Amino acid sequence: MDSIVVTGGRELSGEIPIAGAKNACLTLMPATILSEEPLTLTNAPRLSDIKTMTQLLESLGAEAASMQEGQVLTLSSHNLDNHIADYDIVRKMRASNLVLGPMLARLGHAVVSLPGGCAIGARPMDLHIFGLEKLGAEIELKDGYLHAKAPRGLKGAEIELAFASVGATENILMASTLAKGTTVIRNAAREPEIVDLADCLRKMGAQIEGDGTSEIVIQGVDRLHGATHPVVTDRIELGTYMLAPAIAGGEVECLGGKISLVESFCQKLDAAGIHVEETAKGLKVARRNGRVSAVDVTTEPFPGFPTDLQAQMMAMLCTAEGTSTLHETIFENRFMHAPELTRMGANIEVHGGTATVHGVEKLKGAPVMATDLRASVSLILAGLAAEGETIVSRVYHLDRGYEKVVRKLTSVGAKVERVRE
Repeated sequence: MDSIVVTGGRELSGEIPIAGAKNACLTLMPATILSEEPLTLTNAPRLSDIKTMTQLLESLGAEAASMQEGQVLTLSSHNLDNHIADYDIVRKMRASNLVLGPMLARLGHAVVSLPGGCAIGARPMDLHIFGLEKLGAEIELKDGYLHAKAPRGLKGAEIELAFASVGATENILMASTLAKGTTVIRNAAREPEIVDLADCLRKMGAQIEGDGTSEIVIQGVDRLHGATHPVVTDRIELGTYMLAPAIAGGEVECLGGKISLVESFCQKLDAAGIHVEETAKGLKVARRNGRVSAVDVTTEPFPGFPTDLQAQMMAMLCTAEGTSTLHETIFENRFMHAPELTRMGANIEVHGGTATVHGVEKLKGAPVMATDLRASVSLILAGLAAEGETIVSRVYHLDRGYEKVVRKLTSVGAKVERVRE
């Protein structure tokens, strides 16, 4: 099993290219099921989760080819010959459930295992089921699998989600593109990944309005065709690398970044004393003067502060001047990185969904263990500012969401290496 060794105390300088969004690409890939013609995705990230989704689609009968070292993916579902998304693949990744809506729309039936992913709290399928049943699907849970069918086809409906779930919005949106009539999704998720999916579906011939707002209107069509679509910039990788110079010092330009992708995050950085400037190439980030200032953070659905940047933000706030409070409202079990940061000398108190961080002047390197994807990178970031050597174990989580993290950090002056235990 690999570990990542970080030697702290080095200021950073240079450019970091930001990859295409993992969460967007994992949503776009199942859209190939909706058409018999090929879907080509450019700017695809090279991650283990992308390989897992490719394996899942291939198990259903889709064909996949990659070019340009995996940054271009061409997918074709002209010959789907299996309607069962098996547990052995689905258990590895939450986004696997996104084949459910497209299979129902295209094939009229699907059997999908309940999904897996990081152990950061309950992420039930109830809203997915609710929305698809509104469209006319009949869904039953048996032996850990969702057995779904639409004997009379899918029909447009008005669907109001109890929570602005990203996954449920995506599943319902894809399914409704081939439903008869008009579908309205109210309290829809507004994330950039939703807009990216809608843009791709429109290129495939779908009729969609309102994406990026809380109400999306879809007019069903008889068929979708092929398309070529660039995956949107990964706003979570962007925010992660923006925090690197904020934590370690120096100045870094994140290529491909836009403030519109991370506006609420940038507001918190500004309050903490971090300068962010939009350039022709991306976002340039530097700490203004001395220690960063404490800030309070509450995670919220987009356009609020992303839950996927909470762990990384906590790493920065460990050495802030003053006391910060982080409220986690999305997942109930997303402070597992706090005890590991404490091993490095951080002063953190966790009570339920709230973490109080009392800033200390210095962190000290220590052996720590990654518990999930975002926690793993937060520990690497903390190591950039720590005295001595930080050894992060169980970094296989990292490969699910960050490509070439060691190369990207070393390219701007960090001392980071990956070692096999």
